[in-house]
Amino acid sequence: MQAQRILKPIELVKKNAEIERLGQELAALNARIEELEKQHPEASKIEALRVNALVLARQIDEIRCSSCP
Repeated sequence: MQAQRILKPIELVKKNAEIERLGQELAALNARIEELEKQHPEASKIEALRVNALVLARQIDEIRCSSCP
């Protein structure tokens, strides 16, 4: 029983670190999308970045929801 009490906070720390990493990656993608839209509004490249951003956002949501009671 004691091991479970220790394991849960460690898992939470790992999940939070993964969420933080994905959040930073998402922020970088969003910044790149903004740059591309200003410089060259090429729909195909921007759309590919948007798809990647959505995938990252979903991964963040899945990690957050997996820790919900």
